[in-house]
Amino acid sequence: MNITTLLDKVYFAPRLKKIDFYANRAGELQHRVLDRLVRMAENTEWGKKYDYKSIHTYEDFRNRLPIQTYEEVKPYVERLRAGEQNLLWPSEIRWFAKSSGTTNDKSKFLPVSKEALNDTHYQGGKDAVALYLGQNPDSRFFSGQGLILGGSHSPNLNSRHGLVGDLSAILIQNIHPLVNCVRVPSKKIALMSDFEKKIEAIANSAISKDVTSLSGVPSWMLVLIKRILEKTGKQSLEEIWPNLEVFFHGGVAFTPYREQYKEVIRSPKMHYVETYNASEGYFGTQNDPNDPSMLLMIDYGIFYEFIPLEDVGKENPRIYCLEEVEVDKNYALVISTSAGLWRYMIGDTVKFTQKDPYKFVITGRTKHFINAFGEELIVDNAEKGLARACEATGALISDYSAAPVFMDANAKCRHQWLIEFVQAPDSIENFAKILDDTLKEVNSDYEAKRQKNIALQPLEVIVARKDLFHDWLAQKGKLGGQHKVPRLSNTREYIEEMLELNNLHKTFNPGTVNEKVALNGVSLHMEAGDFATIVGSNGAGKSTLFNAITGGFIADEGSILLKLRVSRRETSSFTPRN
Repeated sequence: MNITTLLDKVYFAPRLKKIDFYANRAGELQHRVLDRLVRMAENTEWGKKYDYKSIHTYEDFRNRLPIQTYEEVKPYVERLRAGEQNLLWPSEIRWFAKSSGTTNDKSKFLPVSKEALNDTHYQGGKDAVALYLGQNPDSRFFSGQGLILGGSHSPNLNSRHGLVGDLSAILIQNIHPLVNCVRVPSKKIALMSDFEKKIEAIANSAISKDVTSLSGVPSWMLVLIKRILEKTGKQSLEEIWPNLEVFFHGGVAFTPYREQYKEVIRSPKMHYVETYNASEGYFGTQNDPNDPSMLLMIDYGIFYEFIPLEDVGKENPRIYCLEEVEVDKNYALVISTSAGLWRYMIGDTVKFTQKDPYKFVITGRTKHFINAFGEELIVDNAEKGLARACEATGALISDYSAAPVFMDANAKCRHQWLIEFVQAPDSIENFAKILDDTLKEVNSDYEAKRQKNIALQPLEVIVARKDLFHDWLAQKGKLGGQHKVPRLSNTREYIEEMLELNNLHKTFNPGTVNEKVALNGVSLHMEAGDFATIVGSNGAGKSTLFNAITGGFIADEGSILLKLRVSRRETSSFTPRN
């Protein structure tokens, strides 16, 4: 009996019997969780404020407590970070998970209790392994080491009462010492704050190890894998780690990266397991490799509620518990947790694919969609459209972001997609058309707005230069960890920042003896009313630059953003592009 079989029999297989109860006792399990959370928090400041001692049913709970966002929770968090205790939860709060999401320069600090660590986050990790081993009885998971790519932590800002950091860093810091024997890199390397130095250190330390599993965010793990392949000169990861068998991934959608992973991990025996582990809690694990939906983990320290997406932002939204949800309907996720988050709307949207047991997919963010013209485009729509466009044109995508153009010089509105390709499509125009057609197919509101090009023109695809999104995140100090590129935005705030970084390149007669590089990463930013003189010798690229700006020809790479004031409130853009 190998070590994996032994550990599975003793520690993991018994848990599967309890997970089996998810199929016919979901409501009972959830209401037990709610009762336990309420009873534990009775004597906290929050529990006294809402008289938790008199709450005996879900209806009591639903009618008494308000729905909260981070803005409502923030005053309590600030007091906790200053050292006060017993505010939202009875046990000591020393850790705060820093989550920037896709905000510009603000961070959220989510309280993390010892109960949340043990009965939610760590339990989620254990269950992910248990479910995987149950599906793969021949696994040798524990015969080697697991490579975990996480974030960093630091002292609590302006306070001596706690620590803040990415959730992954908090988990690594507090993990059982025995687990460190089966994971790589060392804690010292894992918690390094400089992401680029960390990637190099992890690569150097992991190459010689026998790695059997990977855990992390797909985008950042791909950066690490490519660096390891560069350093070793190998073509695929199994040449370095022949026993590699599974990648537990989460944080961002895996679809845009799937084909790239097939290039760097070519073994047909490789497994991919999606997990949903956020700063606020661990919510789901993929339990069937043939089904992309995830199993909702319902007996942790989390009570779930759901708001229909169309009710988000209303003064009195409809709110449902688990037994009341419908399949194939989008909901905003609301949670109450063993870290003292009560009826907290985390900002993610989900859709259930089945009940008994409850399985779901993440469909997007309540704040990260495009609804500038009534089209209600969500991330799930975007992923489906991009996947089909890639399949049809042979493209591979590294990153993307999209935003509305409210009105261009010709008074036309459209969506603008900034896409960085690993492998360019055979035709940008064809790629854009397939993406546009697919969005019309999967979203009836988008289809209606695109009817006869009256409200919306065909979407526009701008090809991003290599590493544009990486550089944008670096500029904001958001490399690694849980930091993500904003996929869809209702404003042009993010995309215009990215476009300004999208340096111009132009080469004449490429690949011939007459090849001439005219523009090589040229960047120019001018505000309205600015006056500039461009000086250079013959052949320096002056005319080329002006021709690119005016649309005289198309640049090879990069983009030009021209802002046109069309009203007091709106800005539009024209972008010559390849």
